[in-house]
Amino acid sequence: MKVKKLVSFIIVVLLVTFASVVALNGLKIGSFKIDPLRHSIRQGLDLKGGVFVVYEADTSVRGSELEKIIDQTIEVFRKRIDSMGLTEPVIVKEGEKRIRIELPGLKNAQEAIEMIGKTAQLRFIEQDGKEVVTGAQVRKSEVVFDRSTNKPVISLEFDSEGAKKFREATKRLSENKQPILIVLDDEIISSPIVTTEIPDGKAQITGEFTVESAASLANLIRAGALPVDFKEVQTSTVTATLGENALKRSIDGAKIGITLVIAFMLLYYKIPGLVAGIALIGYMLIILYTFVAMNATLTLPGIAALILSVGMAVDANVIIFERIKEEMRNGKSIRASIESGFSKALSTIIDSNITTFIAGVVLYYFGTGPIKGFAVTLMIGIIASMFTAIVITKMLLKSLADANITKSKKLFGA
Repeated sequence: MKVKKLVSFIIVVLLVTFASVVALNGLKIGSFKIDPLRHSIRQGLDLKGGVFVVYEADTSVRGSELEKIIDQTIEVFRKRIDSMGLTEPVIVKEGEKRIRIELPGLKNAQEAIEMIGKTAQLRFIEQDGKEVVTGAQVRKSEVVFDRSTNKPVISLEFDSEGAKKFREATKRLSENKQPILIVLDDEIISSPIVTTEIPDGKAQITGEFTVESAASLANLIRAGALPVDFKEVQTSTVTATLGENALKRSIDGAKIGITLVIAFMLLYYKIPGLVAGIALIGYMLIILYTFVAMNATLTLPGIAALILSVGMAVDANVIIFERIKEEMRNGKSIRASIESGFSKALSTIIDSNITTFIAGVVLYYFGTGPIKGFAVTLMIGIIASMFTAIVITKMLLKSLADANITKSKKLFGA
């Protein structure tokens, strides 16, 4: 029993060590490959360099209608950016009337800004390029469900002039089952086949749509019909050198801070401090690999939240270890003190972390850009810190106590 507990402790330590080496250097076995974390985590504008631009809607519309306009325009911006081959863009609503676009790693800022900010051009054309109607003649574009198939389709409705032109075109095209091309900014976004004449200006685009893809296409079609201009109100370029320096200094600061924390825990709490150090490394790995799995973007505020959450993870361990010390001073055995210490510290840890988590939720809901990045990292850190403190630390401490490698309470911080 004692040997098994000691072996289980050693296995956990080896697993954490192996995961740390893979995180730093990567792993390649045949065709299987894991990249180092520094290559796997997306870096934000403030770390990678690039450009950001803020656009403001030039309209007097308010409320839900304005919200719809902003959402539709974001879809158009996103499609344009994707067509430019730009990676890792951040496109978020800022305030009521503004849209913030961040383009990490971009070199030709002015060309991208001109491309993104131009007026949307939506057209319905025939295969020979003849224009049927334009986006300005689209009155309605929304997702509905076909009654016969229960699949999502896009329902279109044109104004009187558009309905007349559409009827003439669909009558001609339906004879040979020809497609009508829906083109946004000179790119074909859909090409439905015309099967029947559409006399009333109401049409449906059918296909193998998901609800999400149908909603996206409906948004793009609506956006082409919106008579709303966007003006550029703020533009800034962040150099890659500035981003690299900021990242390097942040990482150096994190290394120093974490090393000092682990050293303090070792000196003050002895064996529990060692366990806390192992759990802290595991905590960092959980956080970083969660970022990779979520395809999240790491920013400087995110690094700040990560370092803050490290302190919170250590704080949970301190509360637990102090409880364990109190139990040992009251005459309980090491094993009993560990059980009682964790039990009594649990409610305090949960209360303190829940209040901070609520603050993170509020920041995420009301914040924009980097503030949201800070909030996401903070919330992930809180969950990971509670897991490592309550589960991993407890498991390792109990394994050492059961292995009975020492009966000295001083080595457990008492």
